[in-house]
Amino acid sequence: MSDDVSDLIRGLRLQAMACRGLGSPLNGDLLERAADDWLAGGPVRALLEPWAGLDLKGQFDTAVALRLIGAWHELALSGEDEAVSRAYDRLDVGMIWSAVQTAMVSHRDRFAAFMTHEPQTNEVRRSICLVGGFLEIAEATRLPLRCFEIAASAGLNLSWDRYRYRLGEATWGDPGASVSMDTDWTGPAPPVGATVEVVERAACDRRPTNLKDPNERRRLMAYIWADQTERLARARAAIEVALSNGVEVESADAVAWTGERVTLRPGTTTVLYHSVFWQYMPPESQAALEQLIGEIGAAASADAPFAWLRMEPPGSVPRMDVSLRLWPGGEERVLAEVHPHGAHVHWAGA
Repeated sequence: MSDDVSDLIRGLRLQAMACRGLGSPLNGDLLERAADDWLAGGPVRALLEPWAGLDLKGQFDTAVALRLIGAWHELALSGEDEAVSRAYDRLDVGMIWSAVQTAMVSHRDRFAAFMTHEPQTNEVRRSICLVGGFLEIAEATRLPLRCFEIAASAGLNLSWDRYRYRLGEATWGDPGASVSMDTDWTGPAPPVGATVEVVERAACDRRPTNLKDPNERRRLMAYIWADQTERLARARAAIEVALSNGVEVESADAVAWTGERVTLRPGTTTVLYHSVFWQYMPPESQAALEQLIGEIGAAASADAPFAWLRMEPPGSVPRMDVSLRLWPGGEERVLAEVHPHGAHVHWAGA
């Protein structure tokens, strides 16, 4: 076995461990079987061949393993293969593996086409990680918010203020909201008494999900792990909120869109935010966006503040942080360490 193929196998096995650690033993087991199938020359080999030459970092940066399990789940959700759908309904790993082994031959072109698109999970529970940041911004500036999300996928986290949250002993949001969420919250509560008024919201993505299209909705749901039924139910509810409020995501490059759309307005606080996006940008785009953000921040004033809120891993450190820069001033603050899917939040605050 060549080194590059061993990196593919290591990537599958490491993602299997990550799935188990993030509460999806089903996908952990399926990915272990996929690694064994590659080594045995099974149908996984043909599907993953386009990524076989990538090193381990490349395997994770392009989310090869997540593309594969997403493709299987999408077929199950479609109902177009009875054996696959029935196996997923039962969440039986043996049944699923047997069914997808057959499907990887009979639906090979469908799977290959699905896997050309990078995963877009649009995890709704990331809003419980970000909401404390929005509350900190509102409390600090005492102004209405204009919210701009980049790499927004379907825009489910654009409706963050329309959800209900339990933040440890504190709560925030509409008690009658159709989407409610809690988390394992440690640390103090954010300023839940802050006045929050969102007067403008907009979003972009390089390849946005059109929620009005049932095929695209299914693609979005496919990336949510099948044995995490609470996540699936929450995403379905959030999709209904987005549709009922006319949420739309513009198709655009993040750097170009930020330069065109994110402008300061007196009497409001402009907020640019994103979650689990930065690692997918090429270094030159990261540098261009960071420079642009700094330029917008330099023009901010007390009457027209600017905030950069994000949930991203800090460099190569294996964790996820919520960080905030607020101008004038622009001091960098790490508000929280959080779970990638919002299962826990360790809040430090401002």
